[in-house]
Amino acid sequence: MVAAVSAVGVWAVWRVFVGSLTGQRLEEAAFEGAALGQHRLWQVAEPVLEIISVPFIAGVLVATMLLAVLRRRMLLALQVAVLMGGANLTTQLLKHVVFDRPDLGVGVSLANALPSGHTTAAASVAAALLFVVPRRMRPAAALIGAMYAAATGVSTLVGRWHRPSDVVAAVLVVLVWAGIATALSVRGDVAAGPDRPGRSRAVVGLLSLAGVTALIGGGLALQRSAAHLDAGLTSTTDLLTAYGGGALSVVGVTFLAFAVLLALRRATEPRTAV
Repeated sequence: MVAAVSAVGVWAVWRVFVGSLTGQRLEEAAFEGAALGQHRLWQVAEPVLEIISVPFIAGVLVATMLLAVLRRRMLLALQVAVLMGGANLTTQLLKHVVFDRPDLGVGVSLANALPSGHTTAAASVAAALLFVVPRRMRPAAALIGAMYAAATGVSTLVGRWHRPSDVVAAVLVVLVWAGIATALSVRGDVAAGPDRPGRSRAVVGLLSLAGVTALIGGGLALQRSAAHLDAGLTSTTDLLTAYGGGALSVVGVTFLAFAVLLALRRATEPRTAV
């Protein structure tokens, strides 16, 4: 169900924000808003983005699969491969083959950039670590992973590499494959070690609260931008509102995605696990 809903979400994000004139205009305002104050923010964002590379992704994949093998959990190694391989390959397929960006006369005509490859890589790495770490470490892994993925996504906005919809779609692609990988679980394949249900519930609640709060802020900004669309989103206030709303939406979706993933990982394990 998580995978199916997330897949529909990816298509809906593309259809609304890439395939429609209104969506393209709203995102163009966010894209232009990113140019304001970019120089200072880029000093923080660039090092975050420089982490992502093909060798980095391959190294994390090998390391996480090796950790699963060392823990004698072969199925977990398969799940990690499915998650990381499926998410990153799907993003490239969707970006270059499945989706297009119709030229509706908004901004410079560019090729489709949805979903974001950098965000997919960062989120899939964080999700893979959440899969392989011992249960007692999952809450911390979920928090750190959510912040890292969100920071990468927002950094692509700062660098004007992507628009908000590209990043949101990337997070949803990872959630699709995290759901599929989790569905491969069997009852006998259980993580060893002490369980900390209270800590997991607290982190799920914290991520959910932070995610919903950010999405409310992003929604209000989007509503304001839509209301001023006919007059043209050209003022500094309009551009910053669209940009800030897009960044908040990225953070909100990312935090909620990791809250769902943490809850999903716990829900698929028996309460009597040793």
